[in-house]
Amino acid sequence: MTDMLPGRVLPCICALLMCWTHACALAAEPAFATLEKMGRGVNILGYDGIWEGGRDAPFKPKYFGMIQDAGFRHVRINLYAFRFMDARNVLSAQMLESLDWVIEQSVRHGLVPVLDEHDFEICQTDRPTCEAKLTAFWTQISARYAGRHPQLVFELLNEPGGSMTAEWWNDFYPRLLAIVRASSPARTVIISALNTENPYEVHRLLLPETDRNIIVTVHYYKPMRFTHQGAPWAEEFRGKAGMDWGSPTDEQQVAQDLSIINAWARAMRRPIYLGEFGVYDAAPPAARTRYLSFIARTAGSHGWSWAYWQLTHDFNLIDTSADKWKLEILQALLGPRS
Repeated sequence: MTDMLPGRVLPCICALLMCWTHACALAAEPAFATLEKMGRGVNILGYDGIWEGGRDAPFKPKYFGMIQDAGFRHVRINLYAFRFMDARNVLSAQMLESLDWVIEQSVRHGLVPVLDEHDFEICQTDRPTCEAKLTAFWTQISARYAGRHPQLVFELLNEPGGSMTAEWWNDFYPRLLAIVRASSPARTVIISALNTENPYEVHRLLLPETDRNIIVTVHYYKPMRFTHQGAPWAEEFRGKAGMDWGSPTDEQQVAQDLSIINAWARAMRRPIYLGEFGVYDAAPPAARTRYLSFIARTAGSHGWSWAYWQLTHDFNLIDTSADKWKLEILQALLGPRS
């Protein structure tokens, strides 16, 4: 039969079969299956009083339902756990009970919970303290959730960088991974490349070839002068205002950066999670939505999962005073609702 096909048709069919086979092979790997379930998400609870035992401060329990109803499929739970450790690095019982509740609510509402240890400031400046506390954290957490909540995903550390070199991180994170694997061999784990503005940084992340249940995460806020204009904590940008975004050159830069990461991911056969992107709310509204829409669509075109930064506080997606979505941002991320 094949000798009857036109000369150009057979190569095309072969190419399609190769692509289909490659896609099926990736889908069979657990990390890609997890990524597919995660889909689009949002960062939650980074600075919330819930960790001290409070409720509605400012995150409200009903937001889980709102997140699900809007069409998000996962939440990235930002936990600054170091502040809840005693002198022996033992986590407080109150915080752990709050974490149990957050995970249970996420699962109950059909959301994949991603537990992100978020103490990047300490880790970027004090490696010995970081090493001790992260080791203690994942030892306790992996034991606590062993055999529970199989959909729960562990993210070892938010934004390694600063004084942490690629060599140090490549030496240290496998020790954390080994702790998790000892109690949860089948759990998906998210590992970050060093957090820089250079998209080639991901090339320096060394991963164990035999562990195929790893998702690689990157963050994207370029150009910072746009995404962080007016942010009071950013000395370089706090006085900036009115900066636009959305020219063909602007879009080309983003597309190029994300394509560099995606090319590496395809070559390494690793799924990518864009764990953070966003624009501070002092930016011009139209430029803000253009940027967010372009990032979300570009990441989606590569088959990545992503999480917007963030639900409440300064990059907020929800108006907590009225318990309503900021519709222009929601639609930029997810598209118009029918």
